[in-house]
Amino acid sequence: MNRFKLRLLSCLLFLAFNQSFAQESSWDSTYRPAVYPLLVEQFKSFPKASSDIVFLGNSITAGTDWNELLQLPTARNRGISGDITYGVLERLDDVISGKPNKVFILIGINDISKNIPDDIILNNYTKIVDRIQAASPATKIYFQTLLPVNSSFEKFKNHYGKDEHILYVNEGIRKLTKEKKIQLIDLYPHFLDHAKHLKAELTHDGLHLRMAGYQVWAKILKDGGYL
Repeated sequence: MNRFKLRLLSCLLFLAFNQSFAQESSWDSTYRPAVYPLLVEQFKSFPKASSDIVFLGNSITAGTDWNELLQLPTARNRGISGDITYGVLERLDDVISGKPNKVFILIGINDISKNIPDDIILNNYTKIVDRIQAASPATKIYFQTLLPVNSSFEKFKNHYGKDEHILYVNEGIRKLTKEKKIQLIDLYPHFLDHAKHLKAELTHDGLHLRMAGYQVWAKILKDGGYL
């Protein structure tokens, strides 16, 4: 009886472990936000030029008018709210078809929220960079580290409790920029508070930026001579 109970317990633990692992490792590369097709269609219809400075990413990129913020007429906002690295790869040909002057990339926090493995995210970063360099070698690539989040706002719970993934991905970005000889813009430390969270005064919901946050970002770009 004791041996039977022991075997039964072992089986239950094995099943519980595998179920937990399956849940943690479950992710979907095909996810696209509802607005994705409409915005991709719009982006394709816009004229393109070799003087374009493209800001490529998700809602954090989409959330401001880069022309007004930077007083930069050639700035092009190619942010899509909710987008992930797979979505960027899917629409990347249109981004680089005009051989833009510069591309600023900030993408990945939604991948983390959807449990896409960190190394898959980093592999997608490599694909993004390789495709830009192959199709438009004169385009200057600026890869930006992910911003921290602030769970005290209690709004985007799928993004919270994953700080170690943000740190891991950011370290991967730093390595990638060295390997590919592209420009790193390390946004992350500029947005941290003393508790290693996104500064509350720079966000309205713990994830997205207030104008004060975009002004910090703009200052980093201007002071760093990236524009």
